[in-house]
Amino acid sequence: MEHPKIGLALGSGGARGFAHLGVIMALKEAGIPIHLIAGSSMGALVASFYGAGLDFDRLYKLSTAFKRKYFLDFTVPKMGFISGKKIKEFIRVFTHGKNIEELSLPIGIVATDLLTGEKVVFQNGPVAEAVRASISIPGIFVPEKYNGRILVDGGVADRVPISVAREMGADIVIAVDVSRVKRNAEITTIYDVIMQSIDIMQTEIISHRETTADIMIRPPVEMYSSRAFTNTEEIITIGMEETKKHIKQIKTVIEKWKE
Repeated sequence: MEHPKIGLALGSGGARGFAHLGVIMALKEAGIPIHLIAGSSMGALVASFYGAGLDFDRLYKLSTAFKRKYFLDFTVPKMGFISGKKIKEFIRVFTHGKNIEELSLPIGIVATDLLTGEKVVFQNGPVAEAVRASISIPGIFVPEKYNGRILVDGGVADRVPISVAREMGADIVIAVDVSRVKRNAEITTIYDVIMQSIDIMQTEIISHRETTADIMIRPPVEMYSSRAFTNTEEIITIGMEETKKHIKQIKTVIEKWKE
């Protein structure tokens, strides 16, 4: 009997993206296989750590220990405030310096080419470079220069990369969106202004695209800041709880596909 290829499409959303880890944990617990993952921004970071073979215990510890100090290496603002060298090193260490094609399952890391406006999907080459490009929030991180391209956050071109998961060969796509706009958010810094603006701009787009996923999971994490990295445990738990509510639906979709 043939089995469908199940792909995850993990969206961007800053610190709220740790909910993706909860989603993966819940799927694993329910015995639902994950054959490939497409990730934008924080979704790409979680996907690459998972693909590097870190067990959940370590992933959980790593996530809850993740602090801003890991990626705050301020630079004189020319193209961004944060140089991103620190976070790239952090990613490299925890993914054991691997290339994307060496990870335990196919991973597609989505970035945006600032010069052409195209979505760029990395499926091979160094993990650290690709993820660093995918998390380059415009105006915050200095863009990643790679092979003559100037790359920024994958979320700019494709917030929840459902189409990428399909292109990678997924029969069934489980999409995870952690980016709903936080209403009346506290806006005090340029960082808040940029993040909130991107969230708002993307809202319309994602509402048009969500029909293309077989299952859309939306962990209710909008009350958490996308930039604080303080409530990681709660965010992971919400990802798990929300996914558990969809397990029956996912199993039904898989059974239907087999017919």
